[in-house]
Amino acid sequence: MDEPAQNEDIALDGDQTQPTAEIIAAMNQNGSTNTIKTEPDTDGPTSEFDALFARLSENPQDPEGWRRLIDLATGSGEIPKIQQAFDELLKHYPNTSSAQIAYISHFLNDESTFAEAEQLFIKFLRSSPNVDLWKFYLTYVRRRNTGPSASTREIVRKSYEFALNHVGQDKDSGEIWNDYIQFLKAGDASSTWEEQQKMDTLRKAYHRAVQIPLDNLEKLWSELETFETNLNKITAKKFMSDLSPAHTQARAVLRQLTTHLNPLYPPQQGNDLYLPTQPAFDNADRILTGKWKAYLKWEESNPLEIEEKDKATLVTRLQGVYRKAVIRMRFHSEIWYMAYAWTSSVGKQDEAIAILKAGFEANPSSYLLAFAYAEAMELKKEYPEVHSTFNKIIAVRAKHLEELAKTNPPEENGAKEEPASQSTNSSFGSQAAEEKPTKLSEYQEWRRDYGIAYIMYMRFARRCEGLPALRKIFLRARKDKLVPWEVYEATALMEYHGFGDKQVATRIFERGLDTFPAETDFVCRYLGFLISVNDGNNARALFERVIQTFPSEKARPLWERWARYENQHGDLEAILKLEKRIAEAYPKEPPMKRFAQRHMHLNIDAIADCDLGMIARRHSTNVGTVLGRNENETGQSIAPAGANAPKRPASPDHNRGVKREDTRNFEAGGGGGYKRQRGNASPARVDRDVHMRDRDRDHDRGRDAGRDRWTEGGNKNRRFSPPPPSGGAWERERDDRDGGRGYGGPSRDIKREESFAPRGPPPVQIPPVVSWFVGELPPAATFDGPVFKTDDLMKCFKQAIIPSSVGAGPNGAPPPRARTPPPPPGPTNYSQHRGGGRPPPDYGPYTGPGGGGGRGRRY
Repeated sequence: MDEPAQNEDIALDGDQTQPTAEIIAAMNQNGSTNTIKTEPDTDGPTSEFDALFARLSENPQDPEGWRRLIDLATGSGEIPKIQQAFDELLKHYPNTSSAQIAYISHFLNDESTFAEAEQLFIKFLRSSPNVDLWKFYLTYVRRRNTGPSASTREIVRKSYEFALNHVGQDKDSGEIWNDYIQFLKAGDASSTWEEQQKMDTLRKAYHRAVQIPLDNLEKLWSELETFETNLNKITAKKFMSDLSPAHTQARAVLRQLTTHLNPLYPPQQGNDLYLPTQPAFDNADRILTGKWKAYLKWEESNPLEIEEKDKATLVTRLQGVYRKAVIRMRFHSEIWYMAYAWTSSVGKQDEAIAILKAGFEANPSSYLLAFAYAEAMELKKEYPEVHSTFNKIIAVRAKHLEELAKTNPPEENGAKEEPASQSTNSSFGSQAAEEKPTKLSEYQEWRRDYGIAYIMYMRFARRCEGLPALRKIFLRARKDKLVPWEVYEATALMEYHGFGDKQVATRIFERGLDTFPAETDFVCRYLGFLISVNDGNNARALFERVIQTFPSEKARPLWERWARYENQHGDLEAILKLEKRIAEAYPKEPPMKRFAQRHMHLNIDAIADCDLGMIARRHSTNVGTVLGRNENETGQSIAPAGANAPKRPASPDHNRGVKREDTRNFEAGGGGGYKRQRGNASPARVDRDVHMRDRDRDHDRGRDAGRDRWTEGGNKNRRFSPPPPSGGAWERERDDRDGGRGYGGPSRDIKREESFAPRGPPPVQIPPVVSWFVGELPPAATFDGPVFKTDDLMKCFKQAIIPSSVGAGPNGAPPPRARTPPPPPGPTNYSQHRGGGRPPPDYGPYTGPGGGGGRGRRY
């Protein structure tokens, strides 16, 4: 039998295992010569089936409609309707295995229709990567060939080899491999030679299967080990040792493959007929597409590490992967392009072009596939096919624009275009309301993209067919009311740069100006063209002619474009006159901005860099740069510390006198804190808190003094951090101000009473000295000391066993915790340590509560 041509399917190249004609001829024992009738009986009134069929033929992107059509055809039991429905479905969704299996099943109920089933097998099999269809085919072959004769078994064996050479690398083909091995085991051997041949064939099949990441890989490996051991234990060890690396690699790849494929093939619910849908380009769609692309790239990386000598196996595997991908993601053009790019990279140019053609037929509105297919046909010098491709994409996109204009008219849906300032100077203030970027409506964006199709079409004509073909396409574009102004500009530049005709280019610009008189961007491009060809007189005439036709909010790009030309090539009098006109058009604009723009070149703004300190701001390492601002909340500039640094002003402390519980309550309620709210504290608790604050304050004061002495001692580990400005003057001033209490008030008792009064949350303010300190810290990259892992420390704290008490008080209660007495007033008592400052760290083991003496557990 001759296989019918498949326009939308991908042909297989170099296939040497396709005994389809021989197999089908052997199976066709009944001699049936029935032919498939595709024309249904159209007599009678229009039924639901006919109406739905007509609608789906016009708008095929309706999976639910197709399922309903198939149900109607199947329910009728009429073979012509079934053929008509399935043929039309598979025309728009080729290689859909569930539909193909359901289609063929209708011809397997009666032997008189087996010939039709065999024709469908021939039509579908060679281009199908779906394991389910191949299983269905093998089931049919074994059903038709059940005799014990050698010829019958040879037909079945060839059918298995035929299937495994096409889909044997698929993860789901493990069942086919297992059935094939069991079929080989069931063969009879009448002599020792035949028995040896049988064993060799079995070993070869096993060895091929256990190196592929199949879903039943472990089962096949176990069977192979048993098979080899039963034959010869000595050779079994050698064979298993040689196969072990490849098998281990296949096991590892199988785990990764399962991780990749599970999200790509979710369990099907309801109807078994899966049909891909149009992309919605939402978040879920982007995630799915990203997973497919990641999976395909992973497969291209050769995770099985197949050697170069077995490159054909790798190519076959990737062919199946990409064929399944384009079936599942039929309406995602980027997947089709990935398949084309890979196929072309392995030297299969004809198959790559077939992929592009099939993808473009599935996605006729795809610019990506249309342009790629046109380029491929241009390289093959098939220019009529290129013209057909561009005409198709233009027609499809024009229809889309017309439908969009009906539902969302451009006058209502279009957003006003506001001029986008082309000024590159960001150092001077200007009228921000007049420099908003251009905002296009959906219709305008689609119309702009529509023009790209014409532009690419004209580029092809210029390259391959010359000036007459270019002008013919432009003449067609001029009659198309949907083309944007970009087509006129592109054509004019092609005329000038491609054929050196300045006058024709100018006439095209003038025709475009008549067609798009309100497009500021087009006028700017026309003005730039005249300037680029050194036609200053016509450029000046164009500017004076159009500048009065635009309101000031839209004319800014024109003013700036002409001002740049005058600043670079005009005389000073003309420059000043133009600047005066700009000042009248934009009275709120700072004069210094216009002056600085006159003295710029290639975006180099010396005035802003030097006089306004832009370089210093960009390269400054002071606090303002670190914290992302140049002034603190009170408006005071934060200057770097130096020898002549002024005395730091007093830092207001809004939280002074407020209880710790109140601060936590504020953080939990309104400040976004994570600490839970606590109840009101008792007076005894307040007294204890005041005592602890006094102790902490005195301790901090002593620690700061010790730190000063440490710094004076010349500790080299702190060489990157100079001391704070004026030493500890700001601390002494605070102590003098609040009577040595450190709370910023005349009396602690008064503040304690005020702490109970309700008050709002104080404003958050970072003291300048803290900001200065953060700015002076060395970068993190300079730290070369030990780094502790936070997770390990937290785990240590969680698992630590700390005794709750060392003895029992009265009635079994734990004794009260002894409070640490506050340090004596005055300087710190750490002066006995050598060098002053803090004592050396204690790295000894923890000895439990109470220190040493043998109490507690050692850690």
